[in-house]
Amino acid sequence: MSMVINPVVQREFFGILRSPRSFATLLVLSIGFSAAVLMRWPSDATVDLSGSQSLEVFRVFGYGLLAGVVFLVPAFPATSIVNEKNSGTLALLLNSPLRPTSIYFGKLAGVLLFAVLVLLASLPGAAACYAMGGIDLRGGLGLLYLVLALLVFQYATLGMLVSSFAESADAAVRITYSIVLAMFFLTLVPEAFFPGGSGLVGGAARWLRSVSPLPVVMEIMGHGGVGSRGLMGHTGGLAFIVITLVSSIVFAVITLSRLNYRIFDRSHAQGVITDDRGAMARLTRRLMYVVDPQRRKPGIPWYLNPVMVKEFRCRRFGRSQWLFRLVAVCAVTSMVLTFAAATSVTSWGVETIGGLMVLLQVILVVVMTPSLTSGLISGERDGGGWELLRLTPLSAFKIVRGKLLSVLWTLLLVLMATLPGYLVMIYIRPQMLAQVNLVLICLAWTVIYTLAVSAAVGSLFRYTAVATTVTYVTVMTLFLAPMLVWLGRDAPFGHSTVQNALRLNPVGAALNVIETPGFQNYDLLPAAWWVAGCISAFMFLLFGLQVWRLTRPV
Repeated sequence: MSMVINPVVQREFFGILRSPRSFATLLVLSIGFSAAVLMRWPSDATVDLSGSQSLEVFRVFGYGLLAGVVFLVPAFPATSIVNEKNSGTLALLLNSPLRPTSIYFGKLAGVLLFAVLVLLASLPGAAACYAMGGIDLRGGLGLLYLVLALLVFQYATLGMLVSSFAESADAAVRITYSIVLAMFFLTLVPEAFFPGGSGLVGGAARWLRSVSPLPVVMEIMGHGGVGSRGLMGHTGGLAFIVITLVSSIVFAVITLSRLNYRIFDRSHAQGVITDDRGAMARLTRRLMYVVDPQRRKPGIPWYLNPVMVKEFRCRRFGRSQWLFRLVAVCAVTSMVLTFAAATSVTSWGVETIGGLMVLLQVILVVVMTPSLTSGLISGERDGGGWELLRLTPLSAFKIVRGKLLSVLWTLLLVLMATLPGYLVMIYIRPQMLAQVNLVLICLAWTVIYTLAVSAAVGSLFRYTAVATTVTYVTVMTLFLAPMLVWLGRDAPFGHSTVQNALRLNPVGAALNVIETPGFQNYDLLPAAWWVAGCISAFMFLLFGLQVWRLTRPV
């Protein structure tokens, strides 16, 4: 008697495997993990009995595997349900004899099977690390793979939950990656200001910190003391396991409760335009709202780029009320960080607080920019708006300029919102004026660099979801890979290797200028600016050529 296999599992799993990108991903991962081991494999017949050499390789291998899970796993479940819903096949599945539980767990199993292949691709490298000696099979490799398996399960259920609410595949990918990065990095911030704190605030900060897998993985890698100060003070491994399992179950239950015919219901409030209200209502809204989202928009002035205005009005973060909210949050956050340094809430110096501010700004830029930029061209092609743009008298240069300016103004506004924090730092220590100026230049280069890479990579794909996923992976790789090399400084990477890696983007230079601990001994300026300028110029040229090619007659 043959075993009955859920047909959704086969359809989902084989659908992922048929994609050339999946094969390329597995191939690149296998080569990368093998290369990480071969870099430090003993060249002679001697064995390092202390195990330090194998630990060096294990660190690069472990952080690379963690980055692979964070970058690759969320994309597939994030588009699983929304693609079915938009193509009309979800209604057919719900009308089939399959139960909603069979449909959900079939899709979940298909995603998890591909994630298992990603982990299996790393086994040769893991076996080589273990063969070098000095790595505990249970407390080292075994615990690392347990953490990654839990992380895969959590990201899969989270992505499917977001997919059940999203209206488009690219929106699902953006939201999922934003939540994943927030869970990975931002959950570490509260305990940074209350290290070892007691009471309700300290307990909440410790539990929130346990949401992130980074402290647990760093403890496994033997980096428990690197940059600790509350970020990596204690493992909290049991808390991480409990939170990950409970959150995954909650995500799955919510998604299952939505997997019925009500998932197609889209109720929208009718709404009333402000100009159609009574005189008293209009006066009240003028007093209550600086920017009224329900007011009729004026015509486009002759001196403004119409493509830029169109992007602002069609994009959520381009609308004025959302920009004001975002700027207010950034300004308050930067002031709180600097206030913590000024009032000695923590024992950190101004340099450490400045480094934390730089990292939070970079995370914000890395999360926002691919979301805003990846769909500039692919969104038009995917939604059918590109043909309308081609019919207008707008030149390719004007389209490129309008598209890029719509994102650049948003990012610069967010960057300027953090200036109050730096002004307080200068007030606390006036001699830091020159450092702050250099840091702001580095952050401006970071915005331009990220914008150029995101726009160029996103324009190469026709479908927005694919463009968003690839752009996120590319941008995060460019920013995180040098940090992984920095974590392996002196073992296995030498000083010159780390210095060259940090020059690949302006973030390392900003941390070096602000004298963040661990970055003071590198000479990164002005080489990092030249590298950022050359890469940005090349990417802008590639973006312009792609737009010019797409505007040509077929």
